Amino acid sequence: MNKELKGSNLASAMLERGDERVWCAVSNDSDEHAMTKINNADYSCLKHIISFNNNHFFCEDETSWQYAVPVKKVEITPQDAGF
Repeated sequence: MNKELKGSNLASAMLERGDERVWCAVSNDSDEHAMTKINNADYSCLKHIISFNNNHFFCEDETSWQYAVPVKKVEITPQDAGF
């Protein structure tokens, strides 16, 4: 069986392996809710997650979240944007 890590499971695995700051979309509802916010251009849910304890993710300001989906920030060029 192929167990693919994704969503909050991926974030907790990244922290467990030693990643110190994981850029994530966060929510207290679900992984899907976090991604819906990103898809709707609501970037207020983007946080650097620094730890996972007692089934909660914690960001730098010590706020806790139930769900954290890793995202990757990349710089795009004008050509990437179609200019």
